[in-house]
Amino acid sequence: MATLAFTHSHIYRPKIPHFSTTKPKPRISIQSSLTLQPNFSDPFVLQLAETLEDSLPSSSLAAPLPLQKLRDTSSETLLSTPWPSRKDEPFRYIDTSFIKQSQIEPVPNPPKSLTFSTDTQFPNLIIADGFAVNSVSNSSELPNGVFVGSLLELSEESIAKRVGEFAGNGPEGDLFWSINGIGAPDLTVVYVPSGCRVESPIHLTYLSIEGSEKGSEKMPISNPRVLVLVENGGEVEIIEEFLGGDGNKCYWANAVLDVVIGEGGKVKHSYVQTQSLNAAHIKWTSVRQESASTYELIEISTGGKLSRHNVNVKQLGPETVTELSTLHLSVGDQTQDLHSSLVLDHPRGYSRQLHKCIVSHPKGQAIFDGNVKVNRYAQQTDAGQLTRSLLLEPRASVNVKPNLQIIADDVKCSHGAAISDLEEGQLFYFQARGIDLKTARKALVFSFGAEVFQKIPYPSIQKKVENHIKGLLDPTTKESS
Repeated sequence: MATLAFTHSHIYRPKIPHFSTTKPKPRISIQSSLTLQPNFSDPFVLQLAETLEDSLPSSSLAAPLPLQKLRDTSSETLLSTPWPSRKDEPFRYIDTSFIKQSQIEPVPNPPKSLTFSTDTQFPNLIIADGFAVNSVSNSSELPNGVFVGSLLELSEESIAKRVGEFAGNGPEGDLFWSINGIGAPDLTVVYVPSGCRVESPIHLTYLSIEGSEKGSEKMPISNPRVLVLVENGGEVEIIEEFLGGDGNKCYWANAVLDVVIGEGGKVKHSYVQTQSLNAAHIKWTSVRQESASTYELIEISTGGKLSRHNVNVKQLGPETVTELSTLHLSVGDQTQDLHSSLVLDHPRGYSRQLHKCIVSHPKGQAIFDGNVKVNRYAQQTDAGQLTRSLLLEPRASVNVKPNLQIIADDVKCSHGAAISDLEEGQLFYFQARGIDLKTARKALVFSFGAEVFQKIPYPSIQKKVENHIKGLLDPTTKESS
């Protein structure tokens, strides 16, 4: 019978880290910020920050104001933030020691040549190792006034001014948020003007090219950062697809997506993560919604030795809609983690969150920490949260912490959690109709995940995800011995 782990794990004692040595460049902000923090006590974090700054391209040292503001803000917060351990509640079930023990090497430049070609028919931008490496393909499908590309290439002063209002002004993120802010070589901008509806989804393809072989101490790190700014009444659909390089290489993709939605705006967000099973994938998604706006997230995460997604959503006006649907698969010695926070502050807000995970490896684990907060003035709110987990191996583990905090008194709210293996009654139903046990298990496991990935609104992406999940689940749906 599968087990559910609720106990504290022991605290790991990481080895002394190693860093590559590079020729020093002028410091951006770390040294000046250090003078304001004389009691800073984590030399590892400081050394990592300095290494990231040394690796930035010379051209980015004279960065545009929004990017410089982002780096300064991140430096200030990072210097008071130690490396997380299992003593910290948000990292209670997560072992990040393998990152700290690695020889972390920032990727200093974009790839010299890129032979990758995407089969998407949508406007597509490739972000390789944190760098936007080419112009948007199929850009003719974008309406006038829409900008998709690097901040360094943004010539429209009015858009740059609007970007500057939001860059670096996100939530109070954790250490990894700040590491991204310091190490991001550029800021990719998706801008949609007021009243503009973008018919074709914008496809952002993230590639991790640099990587070391399994067993190596080296761990290249990339810090891609994207800002999606949708003005009042604008509508856009975003596809984020994270892919690894060749084989199962070791690297660290530390990404951030900022989404700002104006009054009456709509953003549909599909996020697919299929990176190397030896990689660390840490992702922040921050969303700010004005009144009567809509944000929909559909997430499929199957890759990474450690995969953590932090989702932070704030409803900043009445009649706002938020829908989050996620599916995590742990088919190897993996940790799949979702930490979400949804804050409702205004009347007649609506939110739905569905989290599902499948753990099919004895050393696999999944984590869900979901917080929905309905504050005093969020009257007539309708909020629902549900997490369901499927464990297919006896020693697999899931740790769930659904959390619904209600201060308002005129609301309709609910939440629930369920963790189990496949039920004998379900299997018997199939067998009673002449379907063998192996086929029955396969059908039940696949349909469990299909509830989420079939919500992807693009047939080509949905089919690609479906085939990928079938390939991962096929070895795990065999009849138990």
